[in-house]
Amino acid sequence: MTDASHRDASPSETPDTETRALLLRLLDAGVTAAHPRGCLVPHLPPVPAGRLVILGAGKAGASMAALAERHYRAHGVDPARIAGLAVARHGYGEPAGVIEVVEAGHPVPDQAGIAATQRALDLAASAGPDDLVLVLLSGGGSANWIAPAGALTLSEKQGITRALLRSGAAIDEINCVRKHLSRIKGGRLAGAARNAGRILTLAISDVPRDDPAVIASGPTVPDPTTLADARAICARRGIPLPASAEALLNDPSNESPKPGDPAFARSEFRIIARPVEAIEAAAAAAQAAGYEPVLLGADLEGEAREVAAAHAALAREMAAAGRKVALISGGELTVTIRGEGQGGPNQEYALALALALDGAPGIAALSADTDGTDGGRGKATDPAGAMIDPTTLARAAAAGLDARASLGENDSTPFFDRIGDLVRPGPTRTNVNDLRIILVG
Repeated sequence: MTDASHRDASPSETPDTETRALLLRLLDAGVTAAHPRGCLVPHLPPVPAGRLVILGAGKAGASMAALAERHYRAHGVDPARIAGLAVARHGYGEPAGVIEVVEAGHPVPDQAGIAATQRALDLAASAGPDDLVLVLLSGGGSANWIAPAGALTLSEKQGITRALLRSGAAIDEINCVRKHLSRIKGGRLAGAARNAGRILTLAISDVPRDDPAVIASGPTVPDPTTLADARAICARRGIPLPASAEALLNDPSNESPKPGDPAFARSEFRIIARPVEAIEAAAAAAQAAGYEPVLLGADLEGEAREVAAAHAALAREMAAAGRKVALISGGELTVTIRGEGQGGPNQEYALALALALDGAPGIAALSADTDGTDGGRGKATDPAGAMIDPTTLARAAAAGLDARASLGENDSTPFFDRIGDLVRPGPTRTNVNDLRIILVG
């Protein structure tokens, strides 16, 4: 709703509350399908002869650890046999019994993440042949598990991370560079736990094509990328590197472990939730509401505003054909930041979509990150995304906003905040990336 100080909207400029409520229900269906409480427990392994070392990281790190701890305690496991540490994004923690939970920075790492990551590495290294190391991974783990290699400092790692995020680099590019500047990513956690009887990783995927080597930067799997790949990404994206990072990327001894390394001999990796399951759940809910679901893919990548333009054209085609459809997609879009505004890829997509649709009747949409926060300042209170409808641009104009100027400045959060169209579910404690829903007809 617009602020009370703005002029009253005419009926043609009033949002359809029923459609907006339906969009939020579809988002909730997708998030629920990806939450650990619905998918983790069936994958938990039997108790080992020795200790159970539980290490969690990412936006679902604490929720996964809490579920696992309760499961084993309910099955009579002595708490003295459970050791562990979970690192989650600030605002995403929750009590996990005997497993300590630490909140750390995301998407830019912080000192809390460094201290917790060193303790996680120490716990992994302490595992013996009778012990099981249970690694619980989710999106955000790359920032939460932070262990700079060589002489690289936290401030230098933060600067590289910010530059990569601003450059429009895809997640696999960002993680390739991260892996070659780290002591835990790119299979190195498995190396630390090489004396364990078994390493089992259970992961919630937040990456296109569900590549284990990209989820949380693949700390327990072989790394197919190379130092040369990381150097090429930094050159192509124009990433300034301090001397400490250049030394690491030019040191052959710093290459990440590859397939066949003994560290992976007793390591197993399973994905327990995928982005496609979230979009399928949203599709089922849309169908129940009377819409024909049209799935555009769970692995979409590209510039948010360019994808939005393509989706707007498709929505117009569906509307012209008289079809009542729900266009649903997942994946992870990017934003090449050129302005000084505040926002995230989902909000930028929504703003670009509104401009491309230009008030076309009968079309409304929602774009949000399933983790509950979209870009922004790394705070748990950041919005997850935004909604748009045929009244968006008219209401914005009535509020004195210039939609095109806001897009040019990458300033989507204040734009949608002013007209009451931000989506704010709060931390969901899971993450299978973006969920975009366009309702036509």
